[in-house]
Amino acid sequence: MGLSKTIWTNPTEFLRSQHPDTPVLFFSPSRAQAAARRFIDGFPGMVTYAVKSNPTEVMVENLAAAGIRGYDCASPFEIDLIRRLAPDAAIHYNNPVRARHEIAYAVERGVKSYSVDSKSELAKLIEMVLAEGTEISVRFKLPVAGAAYNFGAKFGATSELAVELLKTVAAAGYIPSMTFHPGTQCTDPAAWEAYIREAAVIAADAGVTIARLNVGGGFPSHRLNAVEPQLEETFALIDRVASEAFGADRPLLVCEPGRALCGDAFALAARVKAVRDDLHLFLNDGVYGALAELPLIGVIDRIEVLQPDGTRRAGEPAPRIVFGPTCDSVDRLPGELMLPEDIAEGDYVVWQGMGSYSTVTNTRFNGFGELQIATVLGLTL
Repeated sequence: MGLSKTIWTNPTEFLRSQHPDTPVLFFSPSRAQAAARRFIDGFPGMVTYAVKSNPTEVMVENLAAAGIRGYDCASPFEIDLIRRLAPDAAIHYNNPVRARHEIAYAVERGVKSYSVDSKSELAKLIEMVLAEGTEISVRFKLPVAGAAYNFGAKFGATSELAVELLKTVAAAGYIPSMTFHPGTQCTDPAAWEAYIREAAVIAADAGVTIARLNVGGGFPSHRLNAVEPQLEETFALIDRVASEAFGADRPLLVCEPGRALCGDAFALAARVKAVRDDLHLFLNDGVYGALAELPLIGVIDRIEVLQPDGTRRAGEPAPRIVFGPTCDSVDRLPGELMLPEDIAEGDYVVWQGMGSYSTVTNTRFNGFGELQIATVLGLTL
């Protein structure tokens, strides 16, 4: 995956000039930094970036330049990435399951913040991590509606277990905190309210005053034309409910957006390989490439189609079954995409909002997956 050294005006200029036969991700530094400033200016607490959503160096460097000072890391690789690109930043190692060698590595690299959701994993931390100056956040879960998928299916303690864990954390001398994740792509601001109020109940039942409450990721990126993310409304709700629920014991707030920071900073261009019998469309990218997330949480309909000379296709929208390039029948986008009826081989299908879970999930299955990144001043075609 290569990054172009030339800065192009927009994706159209690049496609018209270069006629790439492999998929291209277009990166807009101004979009990345604007997203960071929106969170820094609006969220009532510390903003950290979930590195897993897009760990490209250009993304991290631009977030750091915009003022992001904390990073949620899930592996030693991500810890090293942040130590190299943003050496003074805070690192939160919030993957709740870590092998002992991974914990030892994090301690060696100066990590002072961890999350936990089980007795056995907490025992590892107590065994291996000095308590002084170290934060341990207890992660809990609730049933949640309004998310694309439920993170609680894999991570998070029940409220009852969270009380036990929080008591143990405080008694062992660590900085007691709490964290949750309302579920990915939460478009309803109210999804955070139940979690914040339950966090206050858990802290009260444990008899522990928590230092910080991490309200997780889940902040949505712009995937559908008809659904604009309500970030400011979400920030305001979190601020209000935290004060109502905790009162004088209100903790400092932390968030860890991933897709909401990186999603809109990238657009993807995939080229049409074939239009088969005026029904099936084959692209040079698919679910084994940068489009891997679409079958999991649904399509992005912010799509335009360009001819090789850069002009837009203007035919009436028609439903198409869209396949990727591999010789695998599951390499298909969900449902049918409404695309111009005159779309043809050699055209480019351009998706906006493709920064999250695209670069990092791209594979070379079947020999496909060569993906380049081009830097652009803006993403408007």
